[in-house]
Amino acid sequence: MLPLRPRILCTEDDGDTREMITIILTNDGFEVTCAESPSAAIELAMSRPYDLILVDNWMPGLSGTVLTETIRQFDTKTPILFYSGAAYDKDKEAARMAGAQGYLVKPTSCDELTAEVTRIIAESKIAHPIAVAMTASSI
Repeated sequence: MLPLRPRILCTEDDGDTREMITIILTNDGFEVTCAESPSAAIELAMSRPYDLILVDNWMPGLSGTVLTETIRQFDTKTPILFYSGAAYDKDKEAARMAGAQGYLVKPTSCDELTAEVTRIIAESKIAHPIAVAMTASSI
């Protein structure tokens, strides 16, 4: 039996960036589902489990911070990583206060993106081993 590919929900309104993230993470062994808007991300996050949610901070409709707060109302365990051009300390702090586990400022190297995604998923599996087992059994 093949090992499970970690599932990533990528929320990004820029098509080129979505495509780049998908290519990078898919090539590194992740299964990537993309949402073009915060509302689509909420719908997807409610419909199936993910190992990590990747969030852009500046999107039409809702900021990444508000999206994170909304997701945290129904999912307190799935780790959230911001990948955003918003580089101010106040943006990073707001993301963490909303419930994110990490924050990368665009642009980063492919290796840095993959390493941070991998690190946060690994830490989440240690922190929530029962939730991870339930996610694997719900496939």
